[in-house]
Amino acid sequence: MKKVIIYTDGACSGNPGPGGYGAVLRCGEHEKEISGGEPATTNQRMEMQAAISALGQLKEPCQVMLHSDSAYLINAFNERWFEQWRQNGWKNSKKAEVANRDLWESLLELARIHQITWVKVKGHADDELNNRCDQLARAAIPR
Repeated sequence: MKKVIIYTDGACSGNPGPGGYGAVLRCGEHEKEISGGEPATTNQRMEMQAAISALGQLKEPCQVMLHSDSAYLINAFNERWFEQWRQNGWKNSKKAEVANRDLWESLLELARIHQITWVKVKGHADDELNNRCDQLARAAIPR
């Protein structure tokens, strides 16, 4: 199974507002950058879209180390929040609809295909790849 390192980030100009995402994928000697944006979104959605878009680039099941500065994204997988959400009919602990259900379902489908280790990194620090993803995300925000 191929080993892939992925870094992702999302950004918004206003929250909600126009947003962008960026990702860097590394597999061996190969590196790929991707980005995209939406005219009306939230920062959380862009963080999630970055992961979905990056994982969607993989053409076969892979061992993935996915790095993000989004505690929302990383904790949902590492603490398995989604198990409770599904058990409760996609309601959160306050009995409200889980936000971003469409994106969570896409991520869960991708997580069934790949072996993913979810890694929390500190945002806006000295992590070169996280900073590059931030640049990509900001540049992709529709003006």
